[in-house]
Amino acid sequence: MNTQPVPQHIAMIMDGNGRWAKQRLLPRTVGHVKGAANVRHIVKACNQLGIEYLTLFAFSSENWRRPVEEVSALMGLFLQYLENEVAEMKASGIRLRVIGDRSAFAPLLQSRIDQAEQDTAHNTKLHLTIAANYGGQWDVLNAMRTWQLANPGKTLQDMDADALATHLSTFGLPDPELMIRTGGESRISNFLLWQTVYTELYFTDLHWPDFDAAALKKALQWYAKRVRRFGRTDEQVASTVTASADQAQPAADFGGEVKIS
Repeated sequence: MNTQPVPQHIAMIMDGNGRWAKQRLLPRTVGHVKGAANVRHIVKACNQLGIEYLTLFAFSSENWRRPVEEVSALMGLFLQYLENEVAEMKASGIRLRVIGDRSAFAPLLQSRIDQAEQDTAHNTKLHLTIAANYGGQWDVLNAMRTWQLANPGKTLQDMDADALATHLSTFGLPDPELMIRTGGESRISNFLLWQTVYTELYFTDLHWPDFDAAALKKALQWYAKRVRRFGRTDEQVASTVTASADQAQPAADFGGEVKIS
């Protein structure tokens, strides 16, 4: 009954790097290194599967509370990722966008982010968004502030949902149809609060370094079976599906091999 068996936009909370390392009696930073390497594989898999938009929660506004050494390692990995992957993104048709409050980042990291966005700005095959120093509450509050600055003389009574959405950091992106969280937790942790009001939530016990292409296809198969009502009844959804049956796309097949080497 899902009229869109392949999600256009997937959001991912990449959780469990530290616990992955702890299970192997390794430092947490080793887990983050392994997790960063896995980003490359999952981006490739999404690109090959025809996913148009992928948003990754890399560093939340609350993650600054972690030990200084761990935060420093995460910033270094982010910088390294930008330096190593942008050339391949350009060649693969991937557009990179970073959302969140960049003001807390070191000037070098801010410069690399700006350059990576410029270098990939004309790509359209996969829109990759990385949320760094991002929080859903920050996003909504920031949108309200920027709306007021753009509309002097108006009050909040003049603002509606569509007007506010144009000032969110994700403006121009469709809302995600599917959110995947790894690591065994069942919460969205201040990620895309406004944008996920009708998003299907998929939780897996796999830690992020172990979440591979096969696990991604399992999540897509789960999503394809969901009934997306948007406030309607099952009967209304079924009627819509029947009326559009002649125009429906073939059922998605995620059984084939996805090469991510």
